[in-house]
Amino acid sequence: MAGNSFKQSAPTIKGASMTPLEIFDFINNNQACSLATCADGKPHVRGMSIYRADKQGILFSTGAVKDLFKQLRNNSNVEFCFVKDNIQIRISGIAVLENDLELKKEIVSKRQYLQPIVDKYGYAPLAVFRVQKLVATVWTMAANMAPKEYVELS
Repeated sequence: MAGNSFKQSAPTIKGASMTPLEIFDFINNNQACSLATCADGKPHVRGMSIYRADKQGILFSTGAVKDLFKQLRNNSNVEFCFVKDNIQIRISGIAVLENDLELKKEIVSKRQYLQPIVDKYGYAPLAVFRVQKLVATVWTMAANMAPKEYVELS
């Protein structure tokens, strides 16, 4: 984020400020997103679904055998992009691997499609990341030409 000055104030959205709580509500209610990583100097973007977002960070899971896992172990800088109703929220941060078995169990209990993997291989292949040091910027067509403003979320 070199060269950008971070502001504590929220960006203007359709004439109203969007607070960190409103940003978390937006992304928790719209969990599908794009996630960008960088490996070998090349960007990689994929569709994802987060598990939860709050001031402690954004949680998501992936497989320990996936390219995403390897990319995050080599470069933990990421950016999410959430879009709904002509509002785009981009959030950058640092992905930290969580080794919390209870958290893995919680995620599997809510995402039943993961249960067959756990039944066959156990919890070890399930990698949970918490993205921290979150910085958001919000875009709308109404504010398309306005300078970007940044909101620190964690």
